[in-house]
Amino acid sequence: MSKTKMVVPVCEPFLGPEEADNVRDAVASGWISGYKGKYLDEFERRFAEYCGYKYAVTTSSCATALLLTLESLGIGKGDEVITTAFTMIATVSAIIHAGAIPVLVDIEPDTWNMNADLIEAKITERTRAIMPVPIYGHPVDIVTIRRIGDEYGLYVIEDAAEAIGSGYARNNTVGYPDAACFSFYINKMITTGEGGMIVTNSEELADTARKLKGYDTDPEKRFTHNRLGFNYRMTNMQAAMGCAQMDRIDELVAKKREIAQWYLEELADLPWLQMPAEKPWAINSYWVFAMLVKPGFHVDRDNLVTRLANAGIETRNFFVPMNWQPALHSLGLLRGEAYPVAEDASQRGLYLPNGTTLTKEQVDYVCGW
Repeated sequence: MSKTKMVVPVCEPFLGPEEADNVRDAVASGWISGYKGKYLDEFERRFAEYCGYKYAVTTSSCATALLLTLESLGIGKGDEVITTAFTMIATVSAIIHAGAIPVLVDIEPDTWNMNADLIEAKITERTRAIMPVPIYGHPVDIVTIRRIGDEYGLYVIEDAAEAIGSGYARNNTVGYPDAACFSFYINKMITTGEGGMIVTNSEELADTARKLKGYDTDPEKRFTHNRLGFNYRMTNMQAAMGCAQMDRIDELVAKKREIAQWYLEELADLPWLQMPAEKPWAINSYWVFAMLVKPGFHVDRDNLVTRLANAGIETRNFFVPMNWQPALHSLGLLRGEAYPVAEDASQRGLYLPNGTTLTKEQVDYVCGW
């Protein structure tokens, strides 16, 4: 019997009347820019509290949050920052725009996060920071990375764009990075359309980032600037949406984990799929439901993607490793470098629809193909 064709998007944001009400209120207040507004302060306060940090600074994106953090810490020309070979290009782009040099390490084959055991071999006298990235919602081994950072006097800056809702099953009191940078893009756990946030326990870092994101304007001398800064501000309207999203953040994280369990149960009997990991010490937010097509089973990732697309099911392939990026080769970077685990995952990985509006019926439909 033929199936009734559905259209299943890879992700849709969960937005309700509360978000619209807050945005209308921001518009009515007249404070629609990123200069000031009650929602900016509220969003920063609530997100810092949610993440367990003292300070938060709203930004225009996670990429600008990363660049602001690097600039605020004085990381720049000639410095090296160790990061993962397997990430979105925004991670490496921020390092390069700061004037620093990205130094890559390969990944773990199960979590697809940077392999912490490979970090120390990449440290040189020019290394200033480590930038781990929790990939697809699984937290990094931040305790080990923090220990390495402390031992070598390095900053730890987490690109946590994909990590809202992820965490640690045990009490984590020694593994905080110096800063973590988050994304509120439309496909993230909570969204402001576009936008980002820096969280930190350093008052100095937060204060510097706050100044630099608004051109570091002298508060007592209009149109006078103490350092070259940027316009990396989030608007009060975006923050208004963010505050409404904070009201439902626990619900959204729980729904992502529920969807992941549906997939894990329904796909458990397929020996040719490697399911997403969740280490005993970790809480995976399952920002996306990512999986690998195993070799040796006569199943091809690209053919599977085509089959699902023909059934109306959107998917996404895994990230392309940084050492394969033409934009970086054009700058004379990373050409000829090899990261075999990242390269292999890139060619065999995909993720399935798992937006927080997804229903069990839709998951059943996806798994039926």
